Amino acid sequence: MTVLRICLLLFCSLQIHAQDKHLFHLYTIAFYNAENLFDTENDSLVFDDDYSPEGSFQWTSVRYKKKIEHLAKVISGIGKRYRKGPPDILGLCEIENLTVLQDLISHPLLRPFNYGIIHQDSPDERGIDVAMLFSKNTFLPVSVNYHSLDLLNEKRHRERTRDQLVVYGFLDNEAVYFIVNHWPSRRGGETRSKPFRIAAAELNLSIIDSIMRKEFIPRIIGMGDFNDNPTDYSFKKVLRTKRMTLNFKDYELLNPFEQLFLKGEGSLAYRDRWSLFDQFYISGNLTNGNTPIQLWKAGIYNPEFLRIQQGPYKGYPLRTYAGGRYTAGYSDHFPVYIYLIKEQPLLRNH
Repeated sequence: MTVLRICLLLFCSLQIHAQDKHLFHLYTIAFYNAENLFDTENDSLVFDDDYSPEGSFQWTSVRYKKKIEHLAKVISGIGKRYRKGPPDILGLCEIENLTVLQDLISHPLLRPFNYGIIHQDSPDERGIDVAMLFSKNTFLPVSVNYHSLDLLNEKRHRERTRDQLVVYGFLDNEAVYFIVNHWPSRRGGETRSKPFRIAAAELNLSIIDSIMRKEFIPRIIGMGDFNDNPTDYSFKKVLRTKRMTLNFKDYELLNPFEQLFLKGEGSLAYRDRWSLFDQFYISGNLTNGNTPIQLWKAGIYNPEFLRIQQGPYKGYPLRTYAGGRYTAGYSDHFPVYIYLIKEQPLLRNH
């Protein structure tokens, strides 16, 4: 079943009963950079001093609770255009610890959706981690692995950064591997920091190769804030991702966000330039009809309330802090998502 045929069938299924011919179950998989989701406690083991009541950001319990409320509002809205609930799977980054995740899923906007948490403290010097939330109603995790990324800077000193999280489990009885990323930033400049992201991509590639050696035609979904665009070296030359076509081999990697980037869309903005660092890549079998679950579409969740409404930065993400000033926003990144569909058994008219 080609991608085009899947889209046509789904379109038909969204019409009035679709003549009782085709029904699809829709899954939302999303990723969100939460922009420094810290609690108010000063942890002596990491550099989180700014995020305390006495710190430079005056990070009080009132501001923390507002941050939780804002993130819950965003998460609850991702994917609502086509389904009632929030994402089945949500990758997160810039998370300080388990406590903030527990506070997040306990918020009234998210509590009814029965989220589980997958998280581990990483060696990142700032204490920010990747994590995954999953709906216990639709996803059953089987194994969780964390892969450390060893980096050496120009002085041959070790740079501590985020782990890469790999979760294997069953999305409504369909086996899927999820890889959650937050690759090294562009601090110091894009060129200077590029080798770090190439190393992160190589670690991703090693993870994918190990999965493919032990499982025949696995379904793989990578997500994250990669701090690189879909057309950068790490994607095109290391992971060898490809743009959307109708004929993908099962083992090839597709980046459904490349076309969005080429059209000028982005998840964050800096100096009048949009970047699409937040994105997904998926294995080709999720597009070519060789597995029951298939990609339908990809998108950036950027409703008006997430945008700055006026001034020189109109349209940019409304962040929590800007230039050190508290702006009571959401994040400096927009969330991104993909929809997966699975055809249901045919219904018969009686």
